[in-house]
Formats: sequence, structure tokens, C-alpha cells
Amino acid sequence: MKSNKLYFPFLLFACLCFFQCNSPSAEQKSDSMAELTKDEGFRNAHETPEKIAFKGKGAMKEFPTPDGKTGKAYALAPASESDKYLFVIHEWWGLNDHIKQEAERLFKELGNVNVLALDLYDGNVATQRDEASKFMQAVKPERCKAIISGALDLVGDAGKVATIGWCFGGGWSLRSSILAGDKGAGCVMYYGIPVEKAAELAPLKADILGIFAKKDKWITDEVIGKFEGLTKATGKNFEVHWFDADHAFANPSSPRYNEAAAQEANGLALAFLREKLEVGKLGN
Repeated sequence: MKSNKLYFPFLLFACLCFFQCNSPSAEQKSDSMAELTKDEGFRNAHETPEKIAFKGKGAMKEFPTPDGKTGKAYALAPASESDKYLFVIHEWWGLNDHIKQEAERLFKELGNVNVLALDLYDGNVATQRDEASKFMQAVKPERCKAIISGALDLVGDAGKVATIGWCFGGGWSLRSSILAGDKGAGCVMYYGIPVEKAAELAPLKADILGIFAKKDKWITDEVIGKFEGLTKATGKNFEVHWFDADHAFANPSSPRYNEAAAQEANGLALAFLREKLEVGKLGN
């Protein structure tokens, strides 16, 4: 009996160790936005984007990432040296011409700010929803964080970083600002899924502007209401705006594009970014 008393605690300990070592950690699990690709309604809500005539001034830039690989971004740099940066995060389609066009627009409107449209898909770009679903399901949060961390290394210690993203990129805009820590200047998230735990949000220093759609069936008032509660509990500043529109309403290449709502939302985002990056209107 004495030997059994020693054996059973050891067996319990061994089982716990096995479970912990073989259970997926938060880093190993797929991205929370990627989980939505299992919802047929969500997939069908992303119609094939229209082709756009894009000819930009930026260029693809490579940089080392902490996992021993390289990351890529569509980069735009002002004529005068600047320590101010905007990270642009793509939708579930990947870093396509639409996102590059948005990066060009923001670069032009912000002025003396470096713009990096990060490629979190490592070169994959979808033109059909099945492709996009596959790419988003394959997202590994630890790889995305490595790419963002590599971009943050480019910024330097004195740099300030604001972030903006839509859908998949909306959630990763928030996560990018969290990773930025003291470098964080401001975060804009268009209809993206936020983090859910206080420990995840704790490192955030930047204020958040949230832009959401009332007709969105996935990033709902309930989801954002919980996040509002989390931001209040953790002392973060979260400004929320709701539009009478559908998911992807700010994407001009989507059939769900709502021009009036998109222009208003983009105006709010631009004013927020100018304030947080401390840049005035061009010509002022």
C-alpha cells in the first residue's frame, strides 16, 4: 500500500505533464479571425473582389524576422527622414493591389510618415474566396508576430507606430499595436475581432479607434461590447463608431462597398491617425 501511495501521485503528475506538453498553446492555436473561415456564411460574405487599375510609387521591402526568416512589406518613404510609421494590415485576401492602393492613399494624406503594408501571408494573395479561406486558416499567430516584430525593429527605438487594418487585418492591427508597446501611437481597426483577455491587452499603450458595421453578423455589438468592458477594466482608451452597413463596407473592390459610410469612416480614421502621429493636414 505504501508503494501505491507513491505511485498514484507520480502517475497523476506524469499525466498532467503529458497533457500540458501536447495541448495546443495560445501561440499554437490558429488565429481567432481564421476560425471564422469555418462558417460558410462568413466565406460567402466575401465576394470575389473587382480588379482595380493600380500603379503605385511604393516597392516591396524585405527585412529579417526574429524567427530566422524574412518578412515583406509594401513600403513608402517620405522625401524627408521621419521616425513616424503607419503599419497597414491586409484583409483575408492578402496583400493585393487594393491594400497597396489604400497604403498609397494614406501615405499621400498623412505626409511625412513612412507606410509599411505588411504581408502576413508570406506572399500568398487570393482572388477567390476558397483560396482566401485556405490562406487565413493556415495563419500561424507566432509567424505573424515575427513579421510584425521584424517591422518594429526597422522603426528603431525613437520611432512611433500607428496601425490600421480591415477584417483579418483589423484584428491584427490591434495585435500589432499591442506588440509595439511604448512605440505605439494609435490603432485603427475596421471590423476586426479584438483580443479577449486582460493579459493580452495589458502591453497596449496606444489609443484605439474601432469602426464597425451594424449589419455585420460576426463582429457584433455583443463582441465589441465585451471588448469595451475589457478596455475599461484595463484602463485603455477605445473610441467606437458604428455604421449602418455590412462587413467589408469600406472596401471599394467589394460589392458590399458603401461609399458614404466608407468616406465618413475613412475621414474619422485619417483625423485619428493625424492626431496620434502628430502630423497636421497637408499644407498646414
